[in-house]
Amino acid sequence: MDPERFEELVGEALDELPDELLRAMDNVVVLVEGRHPEEPDLLGLYDGVALTERTSDYGGVLPDRITLYRDALVEMCGDDEDELRDEVAITVVHEIAHHFGIDDDTLHRLGWG
Repeated sequence: MDPERFEELVGEALDELPDELLRAMDNVVVLVEGRHPEEPDLLGLYDGVALTERTSDYGGVLPDRITLYRDALVEMCGDDEDELRDEVAITVVHEIAHHFGIDDDTLHRLGWG
């Protein structure tokens, strides 16, 4: 899959999120990269300070980053674009949940592992 189409799938996943959730997100950017350099099978990563951990001292910082790893996601799903669309959406929700302070154990219990 070409990078432009993959980014369209990411955009579609973000467009499907409820407006209330998008409005609650603060100082975060969603990026796409090929692979994580140290964990090549990693699908996505949240890097930042979760909203639940921010204090009054939080400010003047670069945006948190949600990174989706295109090559790992495409490799996992093969040529099945419907499966890839679903996995991109799951990964987007999973990483945004970390922005809201939801940990992996809770996500797994909720079925977003």
